[in-house]
Order: sequence, then structure tokens, then C-alpha cells
Amino acid sequence: QVQLVESGGGLVQPGGSLRLSCAASGSIPSTVIMGWYRQAPGKQREWVASITSSGSTNHADSVKGRFTTSRDNAKNTVYLQMNSLKPEDTAVYYCNMRTAGGSGYWGQGTQVTVSS
Repeated sequence: QVQLVESGGGLVQPGGSLRLSCAASGSIPSTVIMGWYRQAPGKQREWVASITSSGSTNHADSVKGRFTTSRDNAKNTVYLQMNSLKPEDTAVYYCNMRTAGGSGYWGQGTQVTVSS
């Protein structure tokens, strides 16, 4: 079993920055894809970014150039650095782990609110 715990959310003004963390624990396979998703009120959950075990990253067009994803394998932690935040980035951000065997795990989410 795998547990994912997100942290780092909060209230920030437009143009500000936040760094989210996702700490994984439990039986973690060696090959996984870690992803960040978000869900705004009244909207469907959407993919934001992914990072593979080798460190390759991908970001949604809406955040490209503003968000970066990284991982610390020694700490089993992935990060989402969010810069130049906009009000439309307001959402609950979720961490996801997808294994080669097709299993998927979700964290409990962390609220990000961008407002003046």
C-alpha cells in the first residue's frame, strides 16, 4: 500500500509563488509516474504536471513556463514549484502516483487560493 501526503498549499496574492510537496510512503515501486492534478470549484479534476522516475517532466499548457516539477528520490518526495500564480490557479491540488502495473494512488489534496 502507498500513502501520499501533500503539503504547502495556502493563500497567496496574484503573481506570488508557492511550492507544493508530496511525500510518498509505503511499498513504492521503483518505476512510477508522479503527477499533479487540480480541481477548481464546480470543475472537473485536470492534469497539471507529471514527472517520471528518470526525471522527465511534462506540464499542461496552462502552467507551462510558470510551474516546474521536481523529485527527490532519496526522500520519496515530489515538488511542484508554482510561480506567477493567477486567480485561475485556485484549486485543490492533488498528488497522484501511477505504477507500471496500472495501480493508482491519490493524496488527500491541498488547497491553493490565489487572491488579493
